[in-house]
Amino acid sequence: MKLAQLLSHLHPLAPFTGANPEIQSIENDNRKVQKGSLFICIKGYTVDGHDFAQSAVDNGACAVIAERPLNLDVPVIVVKNTSRAMAVLADAFYGQPTKKLQLIGITGTNGKTTTSHLIEKILADAGKKTGLIGTMYTKIGDQKLETKNTTPESLTLQKTFKQMVDAGVESAVMEVSSHALDMGRVHGCDYDIAVFTNLTQDHLDYHHTMEDYKRAKSLLFSQLGNTYEKEHPKFAILNADDQASELYEKSTAAHVVTYGIDMAADIMAKNIQMTAAGTSFQLVLPTGKHPIAIKLIGKFSVYNVLASTAAALVSGIPISDIIRSLEEIDGVAGRFELVNAGQDFTVIVDYAHTPDSLENVLKTIQQFARKRIFVVVGCGGDRDRTKRPVMAQIACNYATDPIFTSDNPRSEDPLAILKDMEEGVKGESYRVIPDRKEAITAAINDAESGDVLLIAGKGHETYQIIGSNVYDFDDRLVAKKAIEAK
Repeated sequence: MKLAQLLSHLHPLAPFTGANPEIQSIENDNRKVQKGSLFICIKGYTVDGHDFAQSAVDNGACAVIAERPLNLDVPVIVVKNTSRAMAVLADAFYGQPTKKLQLIGITGTNGKTTTSHLIEKILADAGKKTGLIGTMYTKIGDQKLETKNTTPESLTLQKTFKQMVDAGVESAVMEVSSHALDMGRVHGCDYDIAVFTNLTQDHLDYHHTMEDYKRAKSLLFSQLGNTYEKEHPKFAILNADDQASELYEKSTAAHVVTYGIDMAADIMAKNIQMTAAGTSFQLVLPTGKHPIAIKLIGKFSVYNVLASTAAALVSGIPISDIIRSLEEIDGVAGRFELVNAGQDFTVIVDYAHTPDSLENVLKTIQQFARKRIFVVVGCGGDRDRTKRPVMAQIACNYATDPIFTSDNPRSEDPLAILKDMEEGVKGESYRVIPDRKEAITAAINDAESGDVLLIAGKGHETYQIIGSNVYDFDDRLVAKKAIEAK
């Protein structure tokens, strides 16, 4: 695509005259630039892409998008906001790929990963070729790729969607973080279905207030559009039991479908029965009632199933097929995942890293635990500090034997993070073991027959970030080795 043709998609009041090279690729990382690349200068938190523009030209960039004039030997197109321009240019360069597939976006504090996997499984079982973008990985058909962020930046997103279209993907399911919505990473994404799971405290290091956090998530629903096409209807799937849904319903012109347990909704769960082996309930739809027995555990799992059912139903999947798929699912990696090495006590690894998710998981464990409940939990560094004492208090409230340890301390002093946690539990009984491996090992060594141990916070992660270093660390493997050693 010629540069002038590509730039025609930008703001008409940002005219360009000059050389008109053929654009072979678009990059915002000077190290990835090749001959014929269009380089976009992005200002990050720690690095400014403008400082690397000359390096990009040396590597072969034939044009540069910037927010200020630069003295380079290639055309420099100055725009007000290079991040917004990148979204527009990526969408155009890759041929508006999200208009060529069904796109389902899931936002919320907790449950995004599980819900996205449930929806993807239902659609795949129904014969659709699927794609998945989320916290754990990106998946195109059967191919899995690594991912850095829950929701990648716009350039990576549109390139990935183009790969999906080229691979014959019909339906793509993705997690949509509040950061991505607020930063405009999903600009250019033509969503067909937007799903809201829940809203509880998280990411206040970025959003500062819950109101701003709630507002950011509303963008997904407002971006469903403002028109009604019978051939391509848009749907907002909302949790009737969460008050934030009131704002999201007002934020969208799309058809609204609700789900819930406590409040009246289009899709509901009644007569919920829970054991250590799974959950059964009656799925209540406007068209009738259906018994369902899933292998997932907990009330939060029921919400994820309801949200997934709603998304599948508006996608045209018969309810009998939906139930069949849901009943087959064993679980999602790092989400209430059992670690079994022949021990006579229960070990569970879960991604719970927010107050609400930790409370939900511990409440679920209380329903089947026969004896003591151990919990090994920490809080991430360089993240919302206000949730640390709250997390500690929840651990002490719902577990008999709480152990506070390191999560991903990043640039913070692990002991300072633990001190923040202890501020919320003065006078309570707990242990502090800063080394995460030692904490897990200590809990396993102390656990006896019938006890339950929850290792919370990292779930599927296979690393630990300490300072600027990333170390191999998998809670599941550490726990398994400790059990075997015991």
